[in-house]
Parts: sequence; structure tokens; C-alpha cells
Amino acid sequence: MIQFAHKDILWFLLAAGLMIVGYMLYWNHRRRSLVLLGDNALLEELMPEASGWALHWKFLLLFTGTVLLIIAASGPRIGSRLEEVEHKGREIIIALDVSNSMLAEDIKPSRLERSKQMINRMVDRMSNDKIGLIVFAGDAYTQIPITDDYPSVKMFLSGAGPDMVSKQGTAIGSAIHLAVRSFSSDKEERMAGASVPSQAIVVITDGENHEDDAVGEASRAAEKGIKVYTVGLGDPNGVPIPISPGSSATRRDRDGNVVVSKLNEKLLKEVATEGRGAYIPGDRINSLIDELDKLERAELKTRVFAEFAERFQYFAGFALLFLVLEFFIRSRKNRLLMRLNLFNTDK
Repeated sequence: MIQFAHKDILWFLLAAGLMIVGYMLYWNHRRRSLVLLGDNALLEELMPEASGWALHWKFLLLFTGTVLLIIAASGPRIGSRLEEVEHKGREIIIALDVSNSMLAEDIKPSRLERSKQMINRMVDRMSNDKIGLIVFAGDAYTQIPITDDYPSVKMFLSGAGPDMVSKQGTAIGSAIHLAVRSFSSDKEERMAGASVPSQAIVVITDGENHEDDAVGEASRAAEKGIKVYTVGLGDPNGVPIPISPGSSATRRDRDGNVVVSKLNEKLLKEVATEGRGAYIPGDRINSLIDELDKLERAELKTRVFAEFAERFQYFAGFALLFLVLEFFIRSRKNRLLMRLNLFNTDK
């Protein structure tokens, strides 16, 4: 696995990208200027040593050398040995509702997008914790197993939406049941006296449960020492559901009536109570973070790379080679090669 010791330096690759834009502008300006001077055939007769391809090669070598230098400066290295390390943390699984009702825009930009923003803030606040992501609608699916790889969690979160589930609905109970099974340690370890981290499930939804016994599943999770927190998003009075994100057209039932989605706070409070957690309104993300901070941290084992083999020298070596080649390439044709007339062309 390749890592970078100084990741911030990689931002300079954006500046390297501007080199391409600058060269294209220069080349267009140069071509227009030559057109103003006269016919291309006449200009070639007047400037027989001029070489357009040489300029292209010089820029390509300069650009490649610059990119490789930036990568070398960022300190690329490859992990060469894995080691288990222990630290204190918690295990938290987030169950995100991705049903169609989460597209409602009573919370801007939408219930679903606001949920993603909340989860990103939670992840940013985490340190030494493990987190998993489950998405659910009519069924529940593991989006990413419990892990301490926060960037991967954010990457999978960004693609979460109604189109990733085949069955619509809101099966909160199925999501809680799947989350309970997804933790890395169970009740038997607790009974044996093993050091098990605090475990919690955070259900983010509008609470329109039509599928199963969410309250019963929360109660069973609490019996295993797993707390269930619920976060409610939406308007209790109800709002129409757009057909797609940002669409002005709304969903209708078989009779042509506009489908309205309401926040069911009553159910979410019952789930949180049975799960020995807490109900948090969607606009109080800091309250959720404070509640999770109360969870006791215990020893967690994580496999990390303990030794690294530096690889910056390869990038630096090739960068130097390209820059040296760029220095020796002339912007004019080589007179000696022209005199050789290797292809026996008429003068």
C-alpha cells in the first residue's frame, strides 16, 4: 500500500495542471502571430531551422519532470510490515435511510444530502474509533463493514442514494438487525469479561417505517449492550417527494394523489428509548456528537503498517532525467542532421 508522508504537497499538482493551460494559450498565440506574418510555406523557407515539434517535446519533458518532482517531494512510500496496535476507541455503525422519501426538500438541500453532511461531520470528529455504514430502504445492506478507514467511509457515503436499493420502503428494524450482526465483538465476549468497546447504532431517517418491528429490534440490541440512537429529519406536517433530486415534479400514488412524506418522531423516540440511546432532531448534530462522546472507550486492535520503504528516489531520478533531456533539446533543427540528408530529400 502506497502512502505519502507529506500529502499537502500533492496540491501543487493542480498548479502543474495550469502549465498545460498556459502552454496551450502560448501555442495558440504563437500560431496566430505566424499567420499574420504570411503563408506557412513561405515562413518555412525563411526559417528553415525552426522546429515546432521541438517545442512540444520540451514542454512534455518539462511538465512530466515537474509532476514527478512534486510526487517525489510528497514522500511516497510503501508499507513493508503490518503490525497490530492497540488504542482506546468505540465502534459505531451508521444506518442511513436512502428511501425515496429522503429526497424530500423540507430540509435543504434535501433530507438525504443533509444526512450525508451530518455523517461527514461525525467522521471528521472521530479519532481511533471504528465506523461502519449500512444503507436501507425496503431492505438493509452493508455499504462498508466496520473499519477505521475514514476516507473510504466518506467515499462510499458520497454515492449513497435511492437507486442503490432494489426495494423501496423504510425497514428500520432490518437495518438495526444487520447492524447488530456487523459488530466485531458480541455479547459472549462481554460475558467472558473481555474488554469490549462501547457499541452504538445511529439510525438516520425520517421515521416512516412500513416494514418491520423497529422497536423490538432496538430492544434486542440493547440487551446485547448496544445502544441505538435515532436522528429524525423532515417536517412532521409532511411535504411532497420529488421524482428525482432537484426535480419540480412530485411522486404520485396509483390514484394520482401527491405522495406526502412526514417525519415520524413518535416512532423514532420509541426506538431510541428501547435502544437505551437518545432521539436527536436532525438540526442538532452537535447534540448527537456529545451523546456519542459519552460512550466508554475500550481497547481496540488495528492492523497498521509499522515500517515503510521510501520510494521518492525513483520519482526524483526520472524527474532529473526528463529535465536534463529538456535542457539539451534545442528549439531549432540540428544543422548537422540537416546536412546529412538521411532521407535523400531534394533541397
